[in-house]
Amino acid sequence: MMYSTMRGAILASSALVAVVAMPAQAAGQARQFAIEAQSATTAIGALGHQADVQIIAPRKFTQSVRTNAVRGDMTVDEALGRMLAGTGLVAQQIGPHSYAITARNQTPVIQPIRAEPASHAGPALMTGAHTALAEAPAMLAEAPSAPAEPSAQDIVVKGFRRTLMKAQDIKRSAVNLTESIVAEDMAKMPDLNLSESIQRLPGVAITREGGEGRNITLRGFSPDFTRTTLNGMEVPASSDGLDSGGFTLNAGRAFDFHVFASELFNRIDVNKTQRASMEEGGIAGSVDLYSAKPFDFKGFHFVASGQGGYNTMSRKVDPRLTLMLSNTFADDTIGLLVSAAYSKRTVYQEGFSSVRWTSPYVNGDSWANSNPTVKGTPANCGAANALNCLWAPRLPRADFFGNDQKRLGVTGSLQIKPNDRLQVSFDVLYSQLDNDRYSYNSMEWLLTHGTAGNFVGQTPLSFTVAPDGKQLIAASFNDVTSWYESRHQTSVSKFQQYVVSGDYRITDKLKFDAMAGTARDTADRNELRFYARSSPHFYSYDYTGNQDVPTISYGSYNPNNTANYINALTAANRTNNVVKENITAKANLTYTDSKFNAKVGAVFNRRMVRYAEGQGNLPSFVPSAYMKAFPIAHFGDGVVAGGLPTFAVMDFDAIARSGLISGSYTNNVGAGWTVIEKTMGTYGEVNGEFDIGSMVLRANAGARYVRTTLTSRAVIAGSPVGVERSYGNFLPAANLVLNITPDLLTRFSYARSMTRPGLSSLNIASPTFEYTTRTVGNLGNPELKPYQSNDFDLNVEYYFGKGGLIALGAFKKDIVTSLTNSVVTKPVPQEFWAAIYADPRYSASYQADPAKVPYTFATAVNAPGGNSVKGVEVTLNVPFTFLKGWMSSFGIASNYTHVSARDSTGLSPNSYNFTGYYDTGKLGVRVSVNKRDDYLLSQPGGNGHVQERKYGPTQVDFSAYYNLTKRLSLNIQGINITNEKERIYGTGDGTQYLTREFTKTGAQWFVGARYQF
Repeated sequence: MMYSTMRGAILASSALVAVVAMPAQAAGQARQFAIEAQSATTAIGALGHQADVQIIAPRKFTQSVRTNAVRGDMTVDEALGRMLAGTGLVAQQIGPHSYAITARNQTPVIQPIRAEPASHAGPALMTGAHTALAEAPAMLAEAPSAPAEPSAQDIVVKGFRRTLMKAQDIKRSAVNLTESIVAEDMAKMPDLNLSESIQRLPGVAITREGGEGRNITLRGFSPDFTRTTLNGMEVPASSDGLDSGGFTLNAGRAFDFHVFASELFNRIDVNKTQRASMEEGGIAGSVDLYSAKPFDFKGFHFVASGQGGYNTMSRKVDPRLTLMLSNTFADDTIGLLVSAAYSKRTVYQEGFSSVRWTSPYVNGDSWANSNPTVKGTPANCGAANALNCLWAPRLPRADFFGNDQKRLGVTGSLQIKPNDRLQVSFDVLYSQLDNDRYSYNSMEWLLTHGTAGNFVGQTPLSFTVAPDGKQLIAASFNDVTSWYESRHQTSVSKFQQYVVSGDYRITDKLKFDAMAGTARDTADRNELRFYARSSPHFYSYDYTGNQDVPTISYGSYNPNNTANYINALTAANRTNNVVKENITAKANLTYTDSKFNAKVGAVFNRRMVRYAEGQGNLPSFVPSAYMKAFPIAHFGDGVVAGGLPTFAVMDFDAIARSGLISGSYTNNVGAGWTVIEKTMGTYGEVNGEFDIGSMVLRANAGARYVRTTLTSRAVIAGSPVGVERSYGNFLPAANLVLNITPDLLTRFSYARSMTRPGLSSLNIASPTFEYTTRTVGNLGNPELKPYQSNDFDLNVEYYFGKGGLIALGAFKKDIVTSLTNSVVTKPVPQEFWAAIYADPRYSASYQADPAKVPYTFATAVNAPGGNSVKGVEVTLNVPFTFLKGWMSSFGIASNYTHVSARDSTGLSPNSYNFTGYYDTGKLGVRVSVNKRDDYLLSQPGGNGHVQERKYGPTQVDFSAYYNLTKRLSLNIQGINITNEKERIYGTGDGTQYLTREFTKTGAQWFVGARYQF
């Protein structure tokens, strides 16, 4: 009778049955969930995936219900309770791994169900009356009165494969196109660096400095076009450059991901399409970072991990430590979590640089008339002497950049849930990145050409011309002067964030949530740099055997002899400081009824960026008493066989003891600036679900309006100047997701997006007013409006097995408003008049009164149209669970992206990621390969080059773990295990390959252990 009743109930409704391979774990064990608020049909299927349980949910109960979001670690019962709260549905456990969804007031009629061994890798989502007739009764007919033991074919999904499944569940349930990275466990992201993890996603490439990822480019756009949030609010993060790129203190909008330890986070979302409820600012997309919270892990938890890191270039061992404590109290209504991560990192970046190639003809000078011997025939470029057409390195040098980094991160989170309707969270995050860098570069003066004297010029002895007739591939000289650079830079980046957030369920259908937070980031940098200049000597280079690193000879001259250096210049003695502050307050009201959801909200942001610099004294002195032998052993062994030539360098300790350099700086008031942005945005958004035959259409549409007020301040000619401007933007967005079957869906998205101008274009510091010509240069333009883009996305996704995914997507972003540099004649804004009148160089006799006559400005202006970016993204993730035995633990995760654009600066046309893994839950091994094409840095390039480009590296990483016990595991990780090169090169006249910089940073290996309970 009981069976007959159950059979009738299923046949009378279009039942949804979610069947998942069931592990030999109790249903009461805590699992990690990441499920968005959505239709019950989709959400229940996702919960079955993530919990590895079987759920029977008749469509007559679920078809008009929208469930709540479920996030964090909890039992299946708790997850189902949270998901179904306020929906009128309840979950009844009918077996150790089986649940049924019923209406709250319905009498339970379901007996325990036996789960058959999984014959495939993942869930079989069966919908419709025919399937209910064919499958459900057969399954129920075999139901025993007691639960059966799990089959040997049952698959327990853990480790890396489990993170892929969680990320795919987030992608699958989101109405906009979202890619996610989920922590493998508490305080355990898949990679040791946030940007290294993000680069595994389709459409993402990263820029590295000092062997570590720093910024990301998303879908071909520079880092300024991606918006980054942390715990729900937009945040800044700045640091200085770590490699031979020179002075690169980040005072712009780009986010420096390497400031943070990855262990502080448990999830990263990359939103590639817009929703009206998302804050504006990222045409490329947005990156949302989430730190851990105590309600994510019910009960008491403790995690400690330690690793020792070894770099093959520096040959140093450095520590990496992590600690996390989390507990919930008072029947899980109060939670407290603290975590800390500390690491040291010693990285040597070694190599050779030309500091660009150029020719005397391009440079406007000529070789000294010394009648050198010439091998080969130079091509004529129009110069009187064809030898002056030959491209040669400007400042050939061996390079050493030594970075000693310390990174500290601390988080704290307090959550309170006094009742089922109210939850409040307070989150704190602090991060600090210290870098102590010594740089040594053995520059030989070929920068200018001509007769030797006064530390410049040279006497050519022999030239070897490349086969193309354009390049001086080898040469020897007398009377060359060394300008050996020694540089000491210290930098400190500090970040702190405080956020309070909460949500209150006013009724079962109406919810209010709000957040207020502040974030402050400071980046300080001190630099002391010297050039030690030598007596003239012999020098030769030869690139015939290696296009990147030449063979060098000094003849009888010894560059390691400190007595050979006769003069030193202090090239830099300065301090730089960037302060960024963000304040955010926002509130949302959400109404949910059946398949309909409406949301309205408002947000206020105040963003401030302040830049300052100071100048110290710049003495010139005789350097020999303040120099020492090259301090690094095995210099260049990881770059070329036999290493690189050593040379004498400055002894910074001796200079500090001498008193040559004062410890004080004079504030350069005219170079400082402040930019403040205040924005007020409001939005409305609706979400709905519609049945189209056997298909389900999820729709999202809305619009956002934001008002931006910009204030730009500086001191000009001793007078404070402030300019304030404002503008408004209307930003519609729509997303459609059609679930053709439970495993096959297609997406379409449209949005108008925006990115505000870069801060260098908005700051008004250090302008040049020329009164005789009535011209203005080097002046930012606070009147600039943002970049605006029309964005289109079309995607198809097929989910199969446990973690299987085939996805194909196409996107196009048409910039309709952009920025360009132009020369315009216009009145001088009134805010600058007082500064001009106060300028001692101004005179009324010039007839250049800014109140009466216009000036000609060379500045950035808005322009219609602009860049257009389009691309294709392909994802293929295949767990080999269709194989038997140990082979079922293998799998691959891969993606490929092709992007093209009118402006290809920073864009690699092709990039791909491939990860092969073996993961049983006890033992896991994976190898990841990331490759991007070469990409454009600038066009035109410097010193006469048509382009300057950067090599697209192939990065190979390795990771493995072994669980000794349930609580203790061992691990090993390798970053850049092939010691991949970094290279920048110029194209000369457009057909050449002329290396500017060639360096390596070594492979980095970490070995350690992790304990958790």
